[in-house]
Amino acid sequence: MARHTMIESQPQGQQEQNPALRHTGRTGSHADDVKSKLSWKLPITYAIAAVVIALFALRAHGHTTVRLGSSDQHYSIPDFSLSAPATLWVFFILAVCGSTWALVSTLSRGKYGSRGRALDMVAMVGMTVITVLAFLVFAGAGSDGSVTFTSVLVTTVALSTPLIFGSLSGVLSEHSGVVNIAIEGDLLIGAFVGVLTTSVFHMSWVGLVFAPLAGAFVGALLALFSVKYGVDQIIVGVVLNVLVLGLTTFFYDAIMSGEGQQRFNTNQYALHPIRIPILADIPVIGPALFNQTILVYLMYVIAVFLTVFLYHSRWGLRLRAVGEHPEAADTVGIKVNRTRSANAILASALAGLGGAYFTIGAQLAFTNNMSAGNGYIALAAMILGKWNPVGAVGASVMFGFATAVAQMIPSLNGSIPSQVVSMIPYVVTIIAVAGFVGKSRPPAAENIPYLK
Repeated sequence: MARHTMIESQPQGQQEQNPALRHTGRTGSHADDVKSKLSWKLPITYAIAAVVIALFALRAHGHTTVRLGSSDQHYSIPDFSLSAPATLWVFFILAVCGSTWALVSTLSRGKYGSRGRALDMVAMVGMTVITVLAFLVFAGAGSDGSVTFTSVLVTTVALSTPLIFGSLSGVLSEHSGVVNIAIEGDLLIGAFVGVLTTSVFHMSWVGLVFAPLAGAFVGALLALFSVKYGVDQIIVGVVLNVLVLGLTTFFYDAIMSGEGQQRFNTNQYALHPIRIPILADIPVIGPALFNQTILVYLMYVIAVFLTVFLYHSRWGLRLRAVGEHPEAADTVGIKVNRTRSANAILASALAGLGGAYFTIGAQLAFTNNMSAGNGYIALAAMILGKWNPVGAVGASVMFGFATAVAQMIPSLNGSIPSQVVSMIPYVVTIIAVAGFVGKSRPPAAENIPYLK
């Protein structure tokens, strides 16, 4: 009765106000509130992509040779040529369609529901593929070389493997409430310790054991200072990255360079590819996915395991609980800080295992700062994937593919400046995070120490 009397006493304009706005205490019209939430990122990004493809079509000439097969496959697809201008104009029309749908979807304000969201995802993937293919067709137009998709995919897997390990490490750590900026250090120390122990014991599996242990050591330092003592997790992660860089640089100069190269830093005992019969003969994707080292196959298993158990197991429920609402988790008997510390260490071990791919996985010797910023790219992939393992893997593959394309461009078109080519992976990263990430929310309690 009191509430009814209060509403009756209000002016007529306020009585007709949207109930949701009355409840939240907001003022202003509902239309203005909805309008402020509209995001024009995707329409603008797609429109820019369409303009770029049109410029490619105007400047392209000749044909582009495409190669989809591989010499070591039983079944191969013959090479074929495409008219570069005609193909690019087709891509331009498709890009215009994608841009139009993005505009319609934005203005509809979610009117199409789940079907609209599905079309948004199809448009996003399609625009990404179209833009990349357009760039490849333009680069290969009139060139004596061919756009070899199989080799690009093989390179993509090689470049994205450490990124996938690093992004999955970030997903695991941040879901427990610990921001792991130290992924860069985890990758670097994993690469160093992996090749060092493999060279000393002359067995590659030893490196696969000690690389994650080295990463776990960095994770233990992260847990000690950020979880137990409540130091800002971002600051601790940056300090650990600098510490690992300094240690690996010192020991590399001390024992791995010069005369110690053959004894402590050799790729003689590195991992070798394991070819899976029949699957490796699948056209285009077979050599890239099923003729890899055991470390890549472990990555497949870990990605599936983390995706399933993070959302469908008691362990995953407890993990996400301490990252979202540690007070509530504590009231039901979950040891918050113990859970955070354990998963921060496990996550760093996962990144350390990924770092081993730089050396014993790729059959390379260790060099200073070998991770080269891949840990930070992995963090960007995790954010682009919205803290979901599947999304993180997809974003990592996208970054790896962009780098693989950049490495192939010089062999197709020498007229494209090398500075532009080297910028491609980083431009893709900026565009993806700024234009495609949309609304995403990290775990609520990350970087917030829990003091009982």
